[in-house]
Amino acid sequence: MNRSPFGQSLSRRNLLSSLAAVPAVVLLAACSDSDEEAKAADVKPAAPATPATPATPAAVKVPEAQGTVDMAELLKPGALPDKQLGKDDAKVTIVEYASMTCPHCAHFNETTFPELKTKYIDTGRARYILREFPFDPSAEAGFMLARCAKDNYFPMVDVLFKQQANWVGVNNTKDALLQISKLAGFTQESFEACLTDQKLLDDVRAVQKRGADEFKVDSTPTFFINGKTYKGAMSIEEMSAILDPLL
Repeated sequence: MNRSPFGQSLSRRNLLSSLAAVPAVVLLAACSDSDEEAKAADVKPAAPATPATPATPAAVKVPEAQGTVDMAELLKPGALPDKQLGKDDAKVTIVEYASMTCPHCAHFNETTFPELKTKYIDTGRARYILREFPFDPSAEAGFMLARCAKDNYFPMVDVLFKQQANWVGVNNTKDALLQISKLAGFTQESFEACLTDQKLLDDVRAVQKRGADEFKVDSTPTFFINGKTYKGAMSIEEMSAILDPLL
């Protein structure tokens, strides 16, 4: 899972330029435990933090919670309005803190989230909230572009996760992101306007800071499910083992 290096101080003036120069090892080590950082040169999505062997749902051990939070506090409005899928009155609320450059987050998005959405979110049994927890300038840029995509926030996040190997750790992340953004309807002008929006950058960082300070998020993905904390990319079987008893 992704461990957090804090202390960022980039401004809008050097965010764009930094995207062309951030070393791949910095971006990928951000999503690794210390023993995984030596593998940071591999830009492919990593395996889940706790891989699950194929099994029937009944045979899957329920993941152990790693803490609790006050859901009322967790769901209070922050610097940016929450991006949500599912019904407000769903029995289960899932809040995920993720980083756009985290391969574990991309792996979860690709392998677990589609079935999670079909089985629980689309059926009205769970609502899902994604919150920004960027570790580096590229992750900040990815989230800013998703926010600037307005109603296409989740589709943009999905595309950026699926295309992660094409823009994370490449020689010029700015150009790579621009090409992906153009396919999503951005122009050169709207792309640069988004990534030089200082208030948006500050707000994205505020979401991260609140997650770290108030809810002790220090790695991605981190999930809060009805007040319980789970860290690491889980399989759909593991998610079901947590969710089904709550429904």
